[in-house]
Amino acid sequence: MVIYGVSFDMVGKQPIVLLKTAEGNRFLPIWIGHPEAAAILMRLQGSATPRPMTHDLMTDILSDLEARCVQVAVTELRDNTFFATITIELDGRRIEVDSRPSDALALAVRAGAPIFAAEEVIAESAIEFEHEVEDTEEVVDRFKEFLDDVAPEDFAGSDS
Repeated sequence: MVIYGVSFDMVGKQPIVLLKTAEGNRFLPIWIGHPEAAAILMRLQGSATPRPMTHDLMTDILSDLEARCVQVAVTELRDNTFFATITIELDGRRIEVDSRPSDALALAVRAGAPIFAAEEVIAESAIEFEHEVEDTEEVVDRFKEFLDDVAPEDFAGSDS
């Protein structure tokens, strides 16, 4: 998946990161916090802060330990909450760390790590456009229209 953009829902002004599948027109919206949205946007826009933000610090610590973030994955949606993992490689072994998706994505953009989402999460929560969409502004406009009528609870899985 790739980070397609960050937007805000029209009702609560809550930030939403929009992930797009590498193939096809499926988009996965994940509601995140304002600090994490700022951290993701700053990095995507090539901005820097005078002092390291938390995700920059994490990247620096991994580098100093000669470890690296090799991937992040959105693994689950449970009770309207997305879960993620960060996979770190250190001394030839892989370590999976539980994470909020927002922190995992903020780290991934800094580390250049690939982003994945479990098929179950995509099947349950993704929005699919009928035709191929290449124009970013068109996707953002259509996504904003979608956000006018949606709430986080709409992405809850059924208990059956």
